[in-house]
Amino acid sequence: MEGKAFFIDTTLCTGCRGCQIACKQWNQLPATKTENWGSFQNPKDLSFYTYKLVRFSEDIGDDGKPVWYFFPDQCRHCVDPPCKEIPEDPNAIIVDQLTGAVLYTDKLRKVNSEDVRDACPYNIPRAQPGTGYMAKCTMCVDRVHNGLLPACVKTCPSGAMNFGDRDKMVSLANKRLAEVKGKFPKATLSGIEDTRVFYLLADEPARYHEYAQATIIPGGIDRKTALKRIARPLKELSREWQLLHKLAS
Repeated sequence: MEGKAFFIDTTLCTGCRGCQIACKQWNQLPATKTENWGSFQNPKDLSFYTYKLVRFSEDIGDDGKPVWYFFPDQCRHCVDPPCKEIPEDPNAIIVDQLTGAVLYTDKLRKVNSEDVRDACPYNIPRAQPGTGYMAKCTMCVDRVHNGLLPACVKTCPSGAMNFGDRDKMVSLANKRLAEVKGKFPKATLSGIEDTRVFYLLADEPARYHEYAQATIIPGGIDRKTALKRIARPLKELSREWQLLHKLAS
């Protein structure tokens, strides 16, 4: 499978949020007004102006001691992106040929943003309040096309963020998994089969984030997308029936 990919090793992540800040700076995104909501995680969630967010989850480990789980959340740039199934215009969401990055265009403004968000098994896309425009991580394609690393990867001081040819990232991820299994017997790789952003998790995915791992149903389609694909034809049939009824009357 060609193209690029991120490999994020959460066993090396310190929660410094350098990647989060670098993303803001490179994409010239405005600061997000926040408040104390009882967590070190800030802001509280992704938004139209926040493409990357280091999620903080505090839990009790098997030894009875507190443990932190850091999860740098971002668009996974799916190999077969479910969100691309939603717009009728094939150019509303495009896939960059060089990198495989899934990119949103201004044409998405005409699409119900909730439909696009519901189609994403990782709950990533966000709309700008009042306009309908949508935004998310772009894989820093402008940097990558010029031989540079994505801003978040360039900034990471611990080696948790890695980027390169997808086959090389898969090999690195499998190698790291084998290396940490002794210390973290529950360690697993999330997203390595069908995305371009995959994670090495030291523990069960649910301990990191609700959407750290997608829920997949037979056929390789996530549950939300399956429902959406069923719902759209039904909506179209409903509109056609209403039109026929109007003409008949």
